[in-house]
Amino acid sequence: MKQEHTHCTDNIELLLAVLPPAVRTALERHPDLETLVEVVLDLGRLPEARFPDNTVWLGDVAVTREDVAHATACLGAFTTDNRAGIERTLHRISALRNRAGDVVGLTCRVGRAVFGTVEIVRDVIESGKSTLLLGPPGVGKTTLLREAARVLADEAGKRVIVVDTSNEIAGDGDIPHPGIGRARRMQVRSPARQHAVMIEAVENHMPEVIVIDEIGTEAEAAAARTIAERGVQLVATAHGHSLDNLLSNPTLADLLGGIQPVTLGDEEARRRNTQKTVLERKQPPTFDLVIEIQARDRFAIHDDVAAVVDATLRGYPRAPEVRVRSESGEIEIIRPDREHEAPAVPTRRRKILRIYPYAVSEERLERAIRSTAAPATIARSVKDADLILTLRTYAKRQPPKLREALARDLPVHMLRSNSAAHIESFLFGLSGEQNGGRDEAGAAEAEAAVRTVLAQGEAVELSPQPPGTRRQQHEIAERYGLSSESRGREPYRRVVLYPARSAS
Repeated sequence: MKQEHTHCTDNIELLLAVLPPAVRTALERHPDLETLVEVVLDLGRLPEARFPDNTVWLGDVAVTREDVAHATACLGAFTTDNRAGIERTLHRISALRNRAGDVVGLTCRVGRAVFGTVEIVRDVIESGKSTLLLGPPGVGKTTLLREAARVLADEAGKRVIVVDTSNEIAGDGDIPHPGIGRARRMQVRSPARQHAVMIEAVENHMPEVIVIDEIGTEAEAAAARTIAERGVQLVATAHGHSLDNLLSNPTLADLLGGIQPVTLGDEEARRRNTQKTVLERKQPPTFDLVIEIQARDRFAIHDDVAAVVDATLRGYPRAPEVRVRSESGEIEIIRPDREHEAPAVPTRRRKILRIYPYAVSEERLERAIRSTAAPATIARSVKDADLILTLRTYAKRQPPKLREALARDLPVHMLRSNSAAHIESFLFGLSGEQNGGRDEAGAAEAEAAVRTVLAQGEAVELSPQPPGTRRQQHEIAERYGLSSESRGREPYRRVVLYPARSAS
């Protein structure tokens, strides 16, 4: 793919003008000023400058109240979320306050408009399909979003509205930063009103594209669905590192279509060769495409979200298309081998267990089932249940409901506490307990990851699994000659696969 040329503008001199004179002088002399990330001014401490690889002290004199007052006077008023900006720049200043409301610390973050970063996914953005960007903090989601707004407005000639909740996309002040090109910007008075401004943008300004940073609540997810149903293209970011991670988020899973247990008829269950109760997608996804920004120069593209979600729920994830940008700017595209992926109809699927909670919060259990995508649903009575979930303290007393369960030979699982963590830990263990101890979904995920590691030569992190499933995944890695290890704490412990077995 053709090389991409990028350039950056940061108006760093406008940020330096806000800082106390001694701090400004020290920064101007620093050889790495062009890579500065942020400056921290905390009352009574030495000022510090943060760079991508290190932090340095700026002088040997602690920050005074006069220094803080100088900076805040140059900025003007802070918003309700304790943020301020410098007009027509992307710099962001956030305040720390004491209990009396006085500013006692400032985080001055450098904002840079980077032009050219969108080229790696330009064809996706210009496709007209609604696109969701995912990735960890600091990986460049907002930068890519800003570039997307400019390209769609200036070069594709579309009517673009940017819903700018924290002024991070188009900067502070009434005149938006030129980084968004001819796109129009709607500011949001407070984060709680973002969903209302999203709807207002559609109803009042006739956009063809709406650009939104950080969809994070049910109201915003519902507003996004409303916008998509009106035929407006959405380009947005959301909380979550990956598609699987978002699918396990009960608040935002609806962006991908949501999950629900479905009971099939006898004939349909036989046709599918599956259990009668299965997990299926509830509705069409709000977004047609998902781009995982795995690193600043590595993108994974899921080009058919509906198909990806359906395949994931059936226990065999679809590999995404991966695009990698080299240091020279060359872009390599690694397309998945669909021909060798798992068949569309698996030979075996997970049984959906019906759980009757006794002295366990039904609301927490229902939320945990959604967040973990566990193969389970809640039974309304003991006679409809496959197992009873209770607390250890209640099990010792043998109340009537538990005696009824034992009389029916139902298994009783005991939790140490009614906390969400213990409930989720129990649910993570369900898969490994089914199918004679073999978790088909966990095995399919490991097999797909093996193909990715062999094709791309890079490590792949799997989703959290119970000990039995992790052991099974380690065995699959060993069978292919790959190295593997488990990371994290229960119930979020997961397996990571590596290209080659580590030297002993």
